[in-house]
Amino acid sequence: MTASRRLFLGTAGLGAAAGLAAGGAGMAQAQLAPSRPQAASADAEPFYGPHQAGITTPMQDSLYFASFDVTATKRQDVVALLQAWTQAAARLTAGLPAEPMTPAQDEPPADTGEALGLQPSRLTLTFGFGPDLFSLNGEDRFGLAASRPAALVDLPRFAGDELVAGQCGGALCIQACANDPQVAFHAVRQLARIGYGAVSLKWVQSGFSTANKTQGTPRNLMGFKDGTMNPSAANAAQVVWAGAEGPAWMDGGSYMVARRIRIALEHWDRMKLAFQEQTIGRHKASGAPLGGKAEFDTPDFAATDADGNSIIPDNAHVRLAAPANNDGATILRRGYSYNDGANFVAERWPPWRQGIEYDSGLFFQAFQKDPRTGFIKLFNVMSKIDALNQFTTHTGSAIFACPPGVQPGRYIGQRLFETA
Repeated sequence: MTASRRLFLGTAGLGAAAGLAAGGAGMAQAQLAPSRPQAASADAEPFYGPHQAGITTPMQDSLYFASFDVTATKRQDVVALLQAWTQAAARLTAGLPAEPMTPAQDEPPADTGEALGLQPSRLTLTFGFGPDLFSLNGEDRFGLAASRPAALVDLPRFAGDELVAGQCGGALCIQACANDPQVAFHAVRQLARIGYGAVSLKWVQSGFSTANKTQGTPRNLMGFKDGTMNPSAANAAQVVWAGAEGPAWMDGGSYMVARRIRIALEHWDRMKLAFQEQTIGRHKASGAPLGGKAEFDTPDFAATDADGNSIIPDNAHVRLAAPANNDGATILRRGYSYNDGANFVAERWPPWRQGIEYDSGLFFQAFQKDPRTGFIKLFNVMSKIDALNQFTTHTGSAIFACPPGVQPGRYIGQRLFETA
């Protein structure tokens, strides 16, 4: 075999991987798609618009979520990355390869190819900016520190948290949702590949949902409907989208809180149905609040039984999460179940069992216009007295500012970099 045929990684390959970080904003701007790609199928969600897709978009079957550290050191390289990601995301959500394909044999393929021939499957790509993008270890990284929104707070440590460093935080995030898990993974893989030299993967999480299979509220791994109290489409705007109360670059965006919640399914599966329903505060089959008949009946928190006991227990999950009991605090839940195999676990509640259990649970995402009056207000109390805490442990945590949507010819988060 001649030297030219030996399968070694040469300097050309290394140069291509580092090209994004070295290219600067000018090169990426020249490549930015001037108009919206034509969708390869009607099974596509719009990418361009006033808000990012994947927030109030009806849930898809599959999730692939990735958090990134930024390795670039220059502001223009972060801009170049976001420009390249925007161009690729517009193509991917339309069912096209991440970049135009060429037959060149002496370069890495412009798309890894595992989604060729697949439909868009309602793919949405949602981008978020974490606290680490604005400053790291107390230092302003890219001249953005003064533009960090007040609502992008560092999440407090809640009661019962057992956070794993490798499942927390990040400077940037990408949420890919689709009705095909391969399409969702493919999209994140392409964006990570495009970002070589500017970002590195920090942690990832895949998930699945029954939303499209039940044509109603999806069920979590505990068997209960998850998201019944979500705001309706009519009032979601008042709950989800940031406005004039924050920086102008976030007007029309939203704040995402992501929590990886492990559920002790073996423990839960041994509980009597009545106990499960009292823990949640709803009937398992119908989703109706205890004392009610239908899923969307308004819970009667004042109702008592013949002995004077609350029909919906004082520490039931639904009571503690209800806006009526939290000064109107409301969030948009967008949770996906996950199953990551099995691992060793020690329960934090009696009978203190230890052993091998499913590493399964809920990848919970809350979208709101301000986490301080949304998730943090709600979960501060729930983390202490929610009866569900006997079965759940929060192992991952992150917060991101998801800027507003993008128009053709512009890139995600452009207004931040124009004004900071």
